[in-house]
Amino acid sequence: MVGPSGGRKLFSWNPFSKDALPKTAVISVSQLTEEPYASVICYPQATREEMLPRLEELKTLGVEAVEFSGLIPASALYVLGKGHTGVVAVAHTRGGKLALKMLRTDTERESLENEAALLSMANEVGVGPRFAAATKHFILMQIISGGTIREWIAARPDGKTVKMVIADILEQCWRLDGIGLDHGELVTAPKHILVDRTDMPYIVDFETSSTGRYASNVTSVCNFLFLGNSEVRVAVEDIIGKRDMTELFRALKAYKDNKSRKDFENLLEQCLAER
Repeated sequence: MVGPSGGRKLFSWNPFSKDALPKTAVISVSQLTEEPYASVICYPQATREEMLPRLEELKTLGVEAVEFSGLIPASALYVLGKGHTGVVAVAHTRGGKLALKMLRTDTERESLENEAALLSMANEVGVGPRFAAATKHFILMQIISGGTIREWIAARPDGKTVKMVIADILEQCWRLDGIGLDHGELVTAPKHILVDRTDMPYIVDFETSSTGRYASNVTSVCNFLFLGNSEVRVAVEDIIGKRDMTELFRALKAYKDNKSRKDFENLLEQCLAER
């Protein structure tokens, strides 16, 4: 059977067979050439040409096994996440478990190395999951044990906690703005902000980030949280009350014009004031 790049497909796989795997499987690196594992490591379809260098990279990274678990289907397995550029599973290393982002074979991107560099840059100002290591096809980083901000707020946390998390998110965005790193997708943030089980927020997924354009992280997140018609915006308003839109717009404009700490703190006050 021929794969998408003309190579020989490793094995065929029928996800409807009686041998379909459970939602969790921990597979040693030496077994990853077998299906259905190979077609997740090389999602959406594996070839020997794609698989062999990836196995070597995993060994270089110190990955001993990959755990296929989570709620997101990928081929016949489940993973932590799946996007346009990559698939995220759990890597078992000698030092413990880490999140493993794997470059899709059908993406236009040739490497995850630029994303890894931008994540490292964000880490320098205390933003993002902790970066561990990277190769052309993989990024190893901290696992965030929690869910998206949409899932978190659907659990109806109290108003004090919601304000604390929003303040933390905005502070992280302020720090990204300060180093000129624009995330690029925070205006549609449900997939890009995770909240862990201790109510700690994390900005994730720097694949479309850039230092070559105007950094608008604070204003993007404000638009997401307080404007528009997203489920998260509606839930935030329901929990902490409607904002004074006139004052909020004024504060947003002042911040866009100057990006000073004083203007940021005024914007933060408008976002979180008692109503």
